[in-house]
Amino acid sequence: MSETNRTVPVVGMVGGGQLARMTHQAAIALGVDFRVLAARPTDSAARVVADVHLGDDRGRDDLLAFAKDSDVVTFDHEHVPQPVLRELHDAGIVLRPGPEALHHAQDKLVMRTRLSELGAPCPRWRGITSLDEVTEFAGQTGWPVVLKAARGGYDGKGVWVVGDAAEAAAVVERAAREQVPLLVEEKIAFRRELAVQVARSPYGQVAAYPVVETVQRGGICHEVIAPAPHLSEDRAVAAQELAIELAAALDVVGLLAVELFETDTGVVVNELAMRPHNSGHWTIDGACTSQFEQHLRAVLDLPLGSPRTMAPFTVMANLLGGHDPHVFNRYIHVMARDPELKVHFYGKEVRPGRKIGHVTVVGDDPDALLERARTAAAYLKGDAQ
Repeated sequence: MSETNRTVPVVGMVGGGQLARMTHQAAIALGVDFRVLAARPTDSAARVVADVHLGDDRGRDDLLAFAKDSDVVTFDHEHVPQPVLRELHDAGIVLRPGPEALHHAQDKLVMRTRLSELGAPCPRWRGITSLDEVTEFAGQTGWPVVLKAARGGYDGKGVWVVGDAAEAAAVVERAAREQVPLLVEEKIAFRRELAVQVARSPYGQVAAYPVVETVQRGGICHEVIAPAPHLSEDRAVAAQELAIELAAALDVVGLLAVELFETDTGVVVNELAMRPHNSGHWTIDGACTSQFEQHLRAVLDLPLGSPRTMAPFTVMANLLGGHDPHVFNRYIHVMARDPELKVHFYGKEVRPGRKIGHVTVVGDDPDALLERARTAAAYLKGDAQ
């Protein structure tokens, strides 16, 4: 530890978003000192964390100044450039996950190459630099195909489903102008989207949460059902084992979220994230150990907590901003209508389509829980009476 009189470890989280905000809540209960590097004082975590450092959460100088007083540094996003991460690592800063692991979450070309080497189930894919390469690929897989920005995409941004060469040309030309590397993937015919989260510590201990179903609309996760209904035990175990194997092979320390497509024959890896993840927000109210507490335990090399569920099912629905900013005025009606439902706000300015919070509800019937969560989310947005 950097101070001789310090009695508890200090975790520094890079990024001041809602993931840092909810990790802070877990740190309070664990008795861990928690600090955040945020870009703005109005960032979600900066509004509530006592030890906030304002600066460029992707820039070398601010990161070095922030990291020197932390025992371990972790992240609420994957956007710190690799050269900066490696300089921090070389300066003796403890980064969890480390630069090599994070590279697979930052660059989809790196991720797909490594997953293919490991034999993980993936869509057919290739890196492309020209329209001819896209049309050649589509000749093998059929249209439509999926074009993805190799770096920087999230919540549906940087992903384009193109149905023909003309649509592909517009994406390729724009990417060339903006110097954005691209890859093309086959469009998977899937039954539904799943996700599984695992935690891994430096010691090598792992803990896997139940496989969940995620409901995506417009590239944004709207709902999560935990565990995924009607998923066979064999397929659920196979998905958890896959995530554990990937965490070990990629040397992930902390949380790894593996987003999956369920097909008629099994599961296919879609995306990776190495941090707490939207698909795991349900764990705050629905699991013995929340993903945020688990992430802290993992990066501090503490024994991991139980991922056991606290009810047969938990449903989480994201709260998206509407055109009326007075969301809190509607809160009283949601509380009165459904006292068992939990609402989590992120302290964000309301903008249409922006994630401003989530609701969770637990119980025995996933369909009934989904209806309750949807009703609450729609009312808080202002779309329902």
